[in-house]
Amino acid sequence: MDSEALETFLAVHRQGGVSAAANALSRTQSAISRRLALLEREVGAPLFERIGRGLVLSEVGAALLPYAERVAAAIGDAKAAVQSASAGTTGVVQMAAVGTLANAVLTGALKRVKAAHPGLDVRLQTATSAEVSAKVRSGEVTVGLRYFEDASPDLDCRVVQHERLVVTCAADHRFAGKRIKSLVQLAQERWLAFPLPERRTEAFAASVFAQFLTRGVDRIDWVAIDGLTAQKRLVEAGFGLALLQAGAIEDELSQRSLALIRVDDLDVTIPVTRVLRRGSYLSGGTQAVLKELERTKVPSARTTRTSR
Repeated sequence: MDSEALETFLAVHRQGGVSAAANALSRTQSAISRRLALLEREVGAPLFERIGRGLVLSEVGAALLPYAERVAAAIGDAKAAVQSASAGTTGVVQMAAVGTLANAVLTGALKRVKAAHPGLDVRLQTATSAEVSAKVRSGEVTVGLRYFEDASPDLDCRVVQHERLVVTCAADHRFAGKRIKSLVQLAQERWLAFPLPERRTEAFAASVFAQFLTRGVDRIDWVAIDGLTAQKRLVEAGFGLALLQAGAIEDELSQRSLALIRVDDLDVTIPVTRVLRRGSYLSGGTQAVLKELERTKVPSARTTRTSR
């Protein structure tokens, strides 16, 4: 079992099939199929099962996956260390962040890094919190930004910010820009929230329900909306209220298409966590990015504009 075989295995897993893996690795489909067959012969069992037109990991493949990822990540570290020896703070830094964190705060931080280190190329992709962790663990990216800490022993997590959740409404809502004493006063409103059964949704999606439960309200009128942008557009149109991250609605607040309702008994924040693979090599460019991220603060709802 060599690194090339494991690279082929990972490519088929990540791309979902032999054809896509061949394109990703710039090889022929027959070469990928042959290399995968040799690896399956070596481990003595199929590594994938066919579901429809795609391939999914078999039980044996799932057992091999974390070890293959560690090998690939270690090889990536070795390449990064060699390149960094002469590159300094130039080169490429691969980064993944939850989509709602890819806002003006993050882009401003990356812009400052770019200004200080013109030769540095930061490549950012968005994902859910669970996907961010998976990408960091596999070595696909070096730095991740997600909500809450990940308990995986393979990851080094540090909370770098706390982002406040705020009650968001349409600009012409009767409470827009106003202060109320308790969230209970909004119990009869319609709420927009992420669908609870969705495993890929963010962990804070159920926060609105938890907040009402702690206040003795066990049922609210709500509509499941699977997407932050869709929630914001529907709130703008007056279809309901939403409990959203303060940093995710800055543009809408400045344009006055959305407004906030200040609630005296509501004080909810969610931790924003920087994620690294434990023991990974950190190039000079990566360290520059981390330094800027850890000194950047997410706007608090107390300082976010609330007037109409």
